[in-house]
Amino acid sequence: MRSRGRTWLLGAALGLASIGSAGAQVKTPAPAVVAGAKAVTVERITVHSPAITGNLEGNSPDRAVIVILPPGYRTSPGKRYPVVYALHGYSIGVEQWIGEIHVPQTIEGAFAKGVREMIVVLPDSKTVHNGSFYSRSVTVGDFERFVAHDLVGYVDAHYRTIADRRSRGLAGHSMGGYGTARIGMKHADIFGALYMMSPCCLSTRALGTPDAAVEATIRALKSPNDGATLPWGVRAQLATAAAWSPNPNAPPLYLDLPVKDGQAQPDVTARWAANAPLAMLDQYAGDLRRYAAIGIDVGDRDGLKDDAVKFHEALDRYG
Repeated sequence: MRSRGRTWLLGAALGLASIGSAGAQVKTPAPAVVAGAKAVTVERITVHSPAITGNLEGNSPDRAVIVILPPGYRTSPGKRYPVVYALHGYSIGVEQWIGEIHVPQTIEGAFAKGVREMIVVLPDSKTVHNGSFYSRSVTVGDFERFVAHDLVGYVDAHYRTIADRRSRGLAGHSMGGYGTARIGMKHADIFGALYMMSPCCLSTRALGTPDAAVEATIRALKSPNDGATLPWGVRAQLATAAAWSPNPNAPPLYLDLPVKDGQAQPDVTARWAANAPLAMLDQYAGDLRRYAAIGIDVGDRDGLKDDAVKFHEALDRYG
């Protein structure tokens, strides 16, 4: 997929790419102040999502959202702006974009360097198991529709946006990069450019399965909330299962694991594999061609590099 036009979206994505490791929970130093940078306005709002209402885990449909308005928003009341929606990684929440990763300062610097002013929207998609994977699940809720429909609709209704797919970008890091790929494939009618930073889960290559001891621990849980003290990796497996192998007939967690009594469950593994963007790409090649730009950013030493390269090569095969 060749990059075409929409330099303002790529500029925003490049600015976001300098944020740092948004999925590694590592506090990053504040960026250097750029000469002439003007302050952005940071608003904290709550957006109700009908798409998340009624999920079996009890994740709130009222989602925290941070909206970053450009310096000119207050002084130019007749002007409308493009919007970039940025999706966070696994196990962090929206406030870490602000307090630990310094997104407002990064955006101020990008604007001072000539990036076209825009609105940046940061939704919170943390769940009982620390992440929605921006997927559709009766267990977790439909976070895919939350982003592409409920959130976009709210922002267009309450802010001076350019309400057109060509002026809407989607970006994300790690789990958010996965969400960008997934949502982007299915909603080319909503977004006009995509930018993935170290996207996870593009294939099932790195998806682990619980060993016997971990499986026993998981099956002993009495409610989804009881998993809060489990190790990071185990919670990530729970989040993955809740998103990709939900089961409304399997309380109290309402999910299927890829292992049962120590034996692999190929049907569950197949359900996980069906949610991998590399497996989905062929179905959505025509939709992906609609994008003005698709970008992938991954470090040379990043464990996610191989799948990112494969995704890039798959896009190139379709021209």
